[in-house]
Amino acid sequence: MAIRRKLSSILQVEPYEGPSGGWGSVRSLAKSLTREHVPLRGSRVLLSQNKTGGFMCVSCAWAKPADPRVFEFCENGAKATTWEITHKRVTPEFFAERTVTELESWDDHELEAAGRLTHPMRWDATIDKYVPVSWEEAFSEIGRELQALQPEPDRAVFYTSGRASLEAAFMYGLLARAYGTNNLPDSSNMCHETSSVALPESIGVPVGTCTLDDFEKTDCIFFFGQNVGTSSPRMLHQLQEAARRGVPIVTFNPLRERGLEQFVNPQAPGEMLADMPTRISSQYHQVKSGGDTAAIMGIAKALLAREARADRGAHVIDWAFVREHTHGWDDFTSAVNRCEWSEIEQRSGLSRDALEVAAAVYAQAKSAMFIYGMGLTQHERGVETVQTVVDLALMRGNIGRPGAGICPVRGHSNVQGQRTVGITEKPEMVPADRIKELFGIDVPKGKGLTTVEACAKIIDGSVRAMILLGGNLVRSVPEHRLVEPAWRKLRLTVNILTKLNRSALVHGEVSYILPCLGRIEFDEQASGRQAVSMEDSTGCMHGSRGQVPAASAHLLSEPKIIAELAKAAAPGRSTIPWDDWVADYSRIRDAIAATYPDIFHDFNARLWQPGGFHRPLGARHRQWKTATGKANFIVPSSLASDPGAEARDQDVVQLITLRSNGQFNTTIYSYDDRFRGIYGSRRVVLMHRNDINRLALAEGSMVTLSTAVDDGVTREVQGLRVVAYNIPEGCAAGYYPECNPLLPLWHHEKKAKTPAAKSIPVRVRAEGPGRPDARSVRQS
Repeated sequence: MAIRRKLSSILQVEPYEGPSGGWGSVRSLAKSLTREHVPLRGSRVLLSQNKTGGFMCVSCAWAKPADPRVFEFCENGAKATTWEITHKRVTPEFFAERTVTELESWDDHELEAAGRLTHPMRWDATIDKYVPVSWEEAFSEIGRELQALQPEPDRAVFYTSGRASLEAAFMYGLLARAYGTNNLPDSSNMCHETSSVALPESIGVPVGTCTLDDFEKTDCIFFFGQNVGTSSPRMLHQLQEAARRGVPIVTFNPLRERGLEQFVNPQAPGEMLADMPTRISSQYHQVKSGGDTAAIMGIAKALLAREARADRGAHVIDWAFVREHTHGWDDFTSAVNRCEWSEIEQRSGLSRDALEVAAAVYAQAKSAMFIYGMGLTQHERGVETVQTVVDLALMRGNIGRPGAGICPVRGHSNVQGQRTVGITEKPEMVPADRIKELFGIDVPKGKGLTTVEACAKIIDGSVRAMILLGGNLVRSVPEHRLVEPAWRKLRLTVNILTKLNRSALVHGEVSYILPCLGRIEFDEQASGRQAVSMEDSTGCMHGSRGQVPAASAHLLSEPKIIAELAKAAAPGRSTIPWDDWVADYSRIRDAIAATYPDIFHDFNARLWQPGGFHRPLGARHRQWKTATGKANFIVPSSLASDPGAEARDQDVVQLITLRSNGQFNTTIYSYDDRFRGIYGSRRVVLMHRNDINRLALAEGSMVTLSTAVDDGVTREVQGLRVVAYNIPEGCAAGYYPECNPLLPLWHHEKKAKTPAAKSIPVRVRAEGPGRPDARSVRQS
């Protein structure tokens, strides 16, 4: 029996011994429906989730099957749905009773748990409160503020979260460019920009090459740095089916995650009653933080050794594919051969034997898939790590055939799609001539700002206005100690939101909250009820239709808000009939199709195609749109994904930031993380017992983490409880976004500028025994 350990007045730890899914998911769903007071409506709405003619999940971007299950949603997707259709409301009366300063003392869970925003609000500096404002006044003043910056349009930034639809994202990109800037950072900058940089250099496409069909045809899966049980639980259906067919799933991840170990399908009565979980991973390698490149190069080294020993006609390397379709083989194999096993073992934290066993499985597979998440992308040399994954696939021809390919698991529901329709800071990534021809907009030639670069410009005062289409950027970015004070000096901040969050409270001199319809709500416009669309993680486009009445009669849709901002901030700077587009979203889709015909031809006709329609990807057909005209083997510059980590002092550990089972991105549904057995608090640091002993700490000790760099900036997080956990020695883990203050702005992927949140060097310092848990006293 598991022993529950009470480490403070709030935190309790009870090691979780059950599978992912199962009765725990059922209980979690029931709790979500009850908590938001939507037991009947929520149950009905969930039956339309991820279905053709229904709505696409507002949570993760995992693929939607053409033949969906009756319950085509997961535990976290259900939480996201009930969170959005809640009966709770944040009205003008709510703001009248509370100053912004008071609301800043609320924690992330409390703010969003308060409910749906109902009216547009403007911050009143004289009383430190948000007060109601008419939509007309809001758009007029925001327009005046942005026009005042017009001589220097790059002083404004237009940020998007991954939640906006293809229609809204397309309009938003045109708004920014009509205004005169390519400052269009988005949440991709924070997570999979690494993939968007790495994959085009390697295989000529910016996204993965796998579809759901490949799971049915593969006979080997390699899985890197992604917690499927929390971040994309619906993928567990595909992994379970593969595991039951005997497909080996070889996992590389620092922590042992329950979703990668065992799964009971909550939608299978027989499984639930028998309590017979499916084993997911056949091998589980707990690689050190930043050790994936070394591990992959070790597997490659073992493959080359097996090839050297192979009998004639029993090749391990797919020589026909290598010769016809690849470039750089000799340089790559020379680099692999130069790697010493001692360094591979040291950097990866894995033994030679373990890597050779993984290589043996790969050598026997006819078709292999390579799945990865932010455990690979959020490192200083994450681009190189992703490219070594591609190298491993190329060695055996595992791109461009059924059951094989690269599968980056994107996070938010349309983060990939936004890039597809023009949300990018890179002007070369959009069809400038076509945009000029169709809409009369001269696309600015200068490169815009990434999210990290935008934060730097806010700190130095260069950026004066932030328009946020969703998200909670203040909370999610690095360098809080510098960013938050600088954010308050901005002239203008605008938040287009469904719920209150910290980004609306850390405001500029002029600040607006513009509440919008959620994706699950009816969107009534002049031509009738509208639908929107998004792209899933496998590159398929889906339609989405609202299912419930709007939370307030005062809400506007994202396309309507964007159109009004465009008319106010960039009047006469395009030929776009903004009002006509808002009246009928099919006209927006026609415009998208005209701008990107290769991807979106016949967009409206294909909108409700079961399973979505797939974007064309040359690499799936072994057509390589690269500089060499072939798929490229690319040699990593180092075996370390984070150079310098090995050379740091012995009292330094590498911190990995994590999401819990009770959250999605910065949305915190609860204080519990069931799969890790942590209840009641998120103020924890997970450490190996040997590190706890070595640093003269004890389980339950209250500690402060401080970033182990000397650049003149103090970065620390206080009031964390030490929890002994199964994690590689020299590594630690803490929750995001609570640990974001430890992440320097300059600690990012060198090419992609993605924050290196999976390997932050920190020191752990004991605090006095009497410190209280740092969580807010108020509870929702």
